[in-house]
Amino acid sequence: MPETAETPSFNGVRTRHFRYLPDFLQSVGLKYVKIGFYYLMNHLLTLCLLPLISLTVIQASQMRYDDVYHFWVQLKYNAFTVVACCIILVFGSTVYFTTRPRSVYLVDFSLYHPPSEFRVRFKDFVEHSRLIGDFDESSIEFQRKILERSGLGEETVVPEAMHSIPPKPSMKAAREEAEQVLFGSLENLFTQTGIKPKEIGILVVNCSLFNPTPSLSAMIVNKFKLRGNIQSYNLGGMGCSAGVIAINLAKDLLQVHKNTYAIVVSTENITQNWYFGNKKSMLIPNCLFRVGGAAVLLSNKKKEKLRAKYRLNYVVRTHMGANDKAFNCVYQEQDEIGKTGVSLSKDLMAIAGDALRTNITTLGPLVLPISEQLLFFFTLVGRKFLNINVKPYIPDFKLAVEHFCIHAGGRAVIDELEKSLQLSPVHVEASRMTLHRFGNTSSSSIWYELGYIEAKHRMKKGHRVWQIAFGSGFKCNSIVWQALRDVKPSPKSPWLECIDRYPVEIKG
Repeated sequence: MPETAETPSFNGVRTRHFRYLPDFLQSVGLKYVKIGFYYLMNHLLTLCLLPLISLTVIQASQMRYDDVYHFWVQLKYNAFTVVACCIILVFGSTVYFTTRPRSVYLVDFSLYHPPSEFRVRFKDFVEHSRLIGDFDESSIEFQRKILERSGLGEETVVPEAMHSIPPKPSMKAAREEAEQVLFGSLENLFTQTGIKPKEIGILVVNCSLFNPTPSLSAMIVNKFKLRGNIQSYNLGGMGCSAGVIAINLAKDLLQVHKNTYAIVVSTENITQNWYFGNKKSMLIPNCLFRVGGAAVLLSNKKKEKLRAKYRLNYVVRTHMGANDKAFNCVYQEQDEIGKTGVSLSKDLMAIAGDALRTNITTLGPLVLPISEQLLFFFTLVGRKFLNINVKPYIPDFKLAVEHFCIHAGGRAVIDELEKSLQLSPVHVEASRMTLHRFGNTSSSSIWYELGYIEAKHRMKKGHRVWQIAFGSGFKCNSIVWQALRDVKPSPKSPWLECIDRYPVEIKG
């Protein structure tokens, strides 16, 4: 049975909810023993080699001239062995350097800055919903309560077409929204990096809900006059984790196409996907999703290492085969004790937990120190083969990565991952503040979070950042980047005008 916990409801009544992701906070109680074990295992090779190195140095210091001469004579009369060893060494080195994957560098990225005139305050959102005339009072009150608990602030932006009364969701308006976001972020990217559009060899665009003809990638190629032989791809219908899938596709293409640049553009379109009805579970996206987008410049050129911000370490994709119930019950309505609240669907959270655990299992051996891998292995052996009654051990990823960018899909998702991964408030600060300032911007939210960390000047050389994205399917995809230098925020980052006000206290 899953663990239960009590939380206050809207009217102060305490209600019980299920926790499907494990509470890893109590996995290890001996904090300092664990830290000592971590340092011991990470420096175990060094500790073992020190006596060997010391013995070698002592023996070498005691060698006389005659000993050195006899050693040289031995090599001279075994020339065939020496030559064979050299050939094997050269051949092995050649094979290694010619077959190893090309490094992929993140040169820079650009975040779309939504225009302030399209910001929507809570009271304006509620009043606008009332004036439209499509919602009954129960639905209007429901949206008001969702906004209060959502973790969103008063500066998030909805498209221009949704500010009209009545709203004007049309194909033309949706295309205008797409053009503003895509072209705006790309123009900033070209300005920041000094890269010319003709230098781009690969273009990957992901937008789940808006897939017009001509395609979004065709719009970009035509607008910026990209070269005729560009490799362009459109990804649709993959949900909020599509940005990671797009990066993975670009990475694979950069292994094939030498000495080139790739651009990944991630966004979501809201104009034609606003819900006008009274089914409460369908109203939640209206309250959470907002305008946003990001353009990312990648390259496999060795010279770009000198100015690139990050190097791509790992991409891990997990796709769980969800059933129809989990697809349809993204959110679940609760009506109890005279109140109306919202919680994440139990089916969805169970599948999200499975997807996260699978993703962690795959990513762990790639990034975790040996100490954490051994603790995980010994716990697994004890539980599975020795029938020892111990809790499943989830590795401490804070020992492997310094920064976390958790998809800002909603407050509940961030809360649950904070508990599950034993993260501190500062580790989830970027996710919470992104949700507050920009709302749920779908696949681009992990880039707004990375922009927040940069704007706070927290990204130092050698730091690793883990971007975690959840999406339909059900998918849990993640990327690990490593900073190549102390990273400064991009000159036109939308965070620069407001970063001094953050972090703020999240109410509700």
